[in-house]
Amino acid sequence: MGRYIASRLIQLVVVFFGVTLLIYVAVWALPGDPIRAMAGDRPLSESVINAMREQHNLNDPMLIQYAKYMAGLLTGDFGTDFNGRSVADQMAQRWPVTIRLALTAWLIEIVAGIGLGLVAALRRGRWPDYTILFFTIAVISVPIFVLGYTAQLLLGVHGGVFPVSGVSDGWPVSYILPAAIMAALGMAAVARLVRVSVLENLRADYVRAAFAKGMSRRRVVSVHVLRNSLIAAVTFLGVELGFLLGGAVVVEGIFNLPGVGQLLFRSIQVQEGAVVVGVATALVLIFLVANFVVDLLYGVLDPRIRHD
Repeated sequence: MGRYIASRLIQLVVVFFGVTLLIYVAVWALPGDPIRAMAGDRPLSESVINAMREQHNLNDPMLIQYAKYMAGLLTGDFGTDFNGRSVADQMAQRWPVTIRLALTAWLIEIVAGIGLGLVAALRRGRWPDYTILFFTIAVISVPIFVLGYTAQLLLGVHGGVFPVSGVSDGWPVSYILPAAIMAALGMAAVARLVRVSVLENLRADYVRAAFAKGMSRRRVVSVHVLRNSLIAAVTFLGVELGFLLGGAVVVEGIFNLPGVGQLLFRSIQVQEGAVVVGVATALVLIFLVANFVVDLLYGVLDPRIRHD
């Protein structure tokens, strides 16, 4: 197990530095001067521009800039934006909204995805199965921003069931609709994954043996089939939490939620490179840690994987 953990840690470190280097270069190596671009039509003296370039290490070669940025990260310093505000402080103010949104979406994925997948498998070939398959295909086929704007229009503007934007109504009222939109794609994938796994396990020899011993269908499904069918879904859901945290950009933009995704979106618009790199780095780190935990759980659930 130690060797397995070490190999996964090495992979995590290599991927982290590789991805963050790509992000850093993609943001700061854009043609033109980022400080002049940020200033727009506002007049800035050469002394101010030079001071800002020096503050953000923009006069150094790209790899030196990246090395200094990584050295700052080791002490928790995500840098400052062009107005001198700490990127870490800005993220800290917005993480609670994004975390509540992502966890609510994750809960919806777990409950609805596993429930629909189980119902579809146990009602295979009947109308519940066909309805769920059609529903999941339809959800997967629609882009998330179309789904978001449609739900906002029907359930928010016309229906008045949920708030149209913001978090003034608190959790869960302000979060349910955007969380459901975020969860839609993952929920459909989990439902189809659970359906296939349950159907495979229902045909397994150990299930036939359990029925032959006289066990009830409910007990066979709940004790044997469902537990074995959830291994793949648990792996997917673990990785999905990282995706949800990073994928809040679109949904927070549609519903005007003051989370990290909205911060990233607005920072891209005004070319605040330090904030873009800081938020992207934090999201990469969260995703990799979530993936690492899932790898460990998978190794525990199936010891054969440790020897791959």
